[in-house]
Amino acid sequence: MQRKLPSTQALICFEAAARHASFTKAAQELALTQGAVSRQVATLEDMLGVALFKRGQHGMQLTPAGQDYVRQVSARLDALERDTLDLMGRQGQGDSLTLGAVPTFASRWLIPRLPTFARAFPQTQIHIETRTRPFLFSDTGLDAAIYAGTPAQVAQWAGTSATLLLHEEVLPVCSPELLVANGQGAALSPEQLAQMPLLQQSTRPEAWRQWFDAQGVDAPRAMAGPRYELFSMQVAAARCGLGVALMPRLLIPAELASGDLVVASPQPLRGLRAYYWVQPQTTTPRPMLSHFKDWLLAQTRAADTAP
Repeated sequence: MQRKLPSTQALICFEAAARHASFTKAAQELALTQGAVSRQVATLEDMLGVALFKRGQHGMQLTPAGQDYVRQVSARLDALERDTLDLMGRQGQGDSLTLGAVPTFASRWLIPRLPTFARAFPQTQIHIETRTRPFLFSDTGLDAAIYAGTPAQVAQWAGTSATLLLHEEVLPVCSPELLVANGQGAALSPEQLAQMPLLQQSTRPEAWRQWFDAQGVDAPRAMAGPRYELFSMQVAAARCGLGVALMPRLLIPAELASGDLVVASPQPLRGLRAYYWVQPQTTTPRPMLSHFKDWLLAQTRAADTAP
């Protein structure tokens, strides 16, 4: 049965015209004439039997159908380009996986361990994209994700299966200079820490309050302080002496070992969140995906037993 698909060129012209809200600007981007772009879009509309743009004296804009379609088209063009570049890069050899991952965990925990996987599977390429929230795997082309969340959040991620990788233990850290500047040469009590400048994680606004509650300390300023989206930003801010960060221990072993960061108060707390391996529910996962999952679980077991 013949597929009912528009030409790639028509989709590319439509996506560019929708993004620029202009046939002329789309033509400039694609090195085509304005008339060629307009004809491609008109051909696409004729095939679909649906108007994608409203054209008027004051320009053009997407119809509701066009707005919905361009979201789908854009995602699939991006996936097609990614797959094409991947195949070109591998020259048809080996395999590849594309993973979503929370950025700081990927850069500070996962990537430093990937050389061991590369030695075991030298013909396999691992691509990593940033993902911090649940998503539909069918819309992304990702094979799996490493996600930081609570058990409830993982359970609500429809159409997926999840495997626990690592629990998260957080502790307060800062630069050694900050302790000295505040008249402290050693670690602080939770009461003293409540008076220090606290660095906040914008995606975890309750983190400091939960830590102080666990210590039985009243901290009215627990949610005050500069906010950062990524843990890596908090690390940089803490190293610069801007305040105390509440960090997962597994993300800062190098800074603690070098002395760039010190434990501000030796009161670790197991967080509500953990790291999970999440993949779409399929009956036949790709063999390489299973190999990577097994390798990852071995790495997390080794991390759990490390001193």
